[in-house]
Amino acid sequence: MKALLIENNNNEYQTELKNFDENLLPEGDVTVEVEYSGLNYKDALAITGKSPVVRQFPMIPGIDFAGKVIQSDSPNFKEGDTVVLNGWGVGERHCGGLAERARVKSDWLIPLPAAFNARQAMAIGTAGYTAMLCVLELEKHGVKPEDGEILVTGAAGGVGSVAIAILAKLGYKVIALTGRASQADYLKSLGAHDILDRAEMSQPGRPLGRERWAGVIDVVGSHVLANACATTQYGGVVAACGLAGGMDFPASVAPFILRGVKLAGVDSVMCPYEKRMEAWSRLATDLDLELLESLTTDIALDEAIEKSEALLAGEVRGRLVVKTMS
Repeated sequence: MKALLIENNNNEYQTELKNFDENLLPEGDVTVEVEYSGLNYKDALAITGKSPVVRQFPMIPGIDFAGKVIQSDSPNFKEGDTVVLNGWGVGERHCGGLAERARVKSDWLIPLPAAFNARQAMAIGTAGYTAMLCVLELEKHGVKPEDGEILVTGAAGGVGSVAIAILAKLGYKVIALTGRASQADYLKSLGAHDILDRAEMSQPGRPLGRERWAGVIDVVGSHVLANACATTQYGGVVAACGLAGGMDFPASVAPFILRGVKLAGVDSVMCPYEKRMEAWSRLATDLDLELLESLTTDIALDEAIEKSEALLAGEVRGRLVVKTMS
């Protein structure tokens, strides 16, 4: 089978498209013919070696995939079932989805919701599923459309794009934070009410700023997250799910102890099955498939290495779907 393969020989890091012996795939009770995968920020870090995402070598990257079961020792899945996988360390510690086949644990899979085909599932991908988890956090803590503006950072990326589309459909007034002014029309087409320049929130700020946001979905971290917390309304909620701008959090406790702001961490990798199913069920009702199409670009497996560099450079908008079968 064809697969992207990451190897590290004497600290020489290399990713190539290779022929790979399927018998060398790791243990698992379900084998899937991968129809589509996604190219996510974490995948780009793994493929380029710019962050120590990969825990063992050689490794097939790809933190998500959708495809058909071709062999199963699990009572939960049978041959011909269409399934989706997001996270669980796949593409990091266990060979992932940027290949023609994958062998995984059945506990990591969910049935593909009937509302989507495999390509649409990967147009959503881990980015869109994470966006939905963030929206669920806002709702869980009682943030309603009438409460005020919702800030979405890293707005032109995969998580941000899907988050805007979902929030707008649910009736929220969304403000999109981006460093790419050229994407303003694109962001407004997804439902953003207004665009904010990332530079306004990228520098060290005051412990508390003017209250503005009823809620925040943040994929950037660092000063952007700190400033978002400092400008969130009394009792508002900040859902943090990314670190595109840095892993640090140079903030104070002021927003939390003086305004009751809630900082909700959102993890998509080890998320329990029930919450995964809730997120995918909500995506089926709350995401406009025409908008999904508008934010999706298809690429071939042999383009993934080049596109990884572009993704990390902030030159990619929306979602990249990888057709793994030639």
